[in-house]
Amino acid sequence: QVQLVESGGGLVQAGGSLRLSCTASGALDGSSSMGWYRQTPENQRELVASMTSGGNTRYMNSVKGRFTVSRENDKNTLVLQMNSLKPEDTALYVCNYRSIWAPSGSGYWGRGTQVTVSS
Repeated sequence: QVQLVESGGGLVQAGGSLRLSCTASGALDGSSSMGWYRQTPENQRELVASMTSGGNTRYMNSVKGRFTVSRENDKNTLVLQMNSLKPEDTALYVCNYRSIWAPSGSGYWGRGTQVTVSS
């Protein structure tokens, strides 16, 4: 089992910044991918950004240039720095952890942290 503890999030005006952190503990895999997903009102999850333990990153097109994902491997922590936030970034952000050999969207999930961007 893997446990994920998320922090950050909150209410911010458009153009502002927020920082999300997710720390993994438990039965961790030596080669892993950690990511942040947005959960839609229809409970669909879409990848915002992810990073493998080897440093490979992926970003949703709409956040490229505004969001930056980083990872502190020694702390098993994933950080998402979100700048120039827009109202359409409002969502429940959920952290994910999986082995790099497992399918995208599988693995373990955090409870999520709410991000609300006001116009």
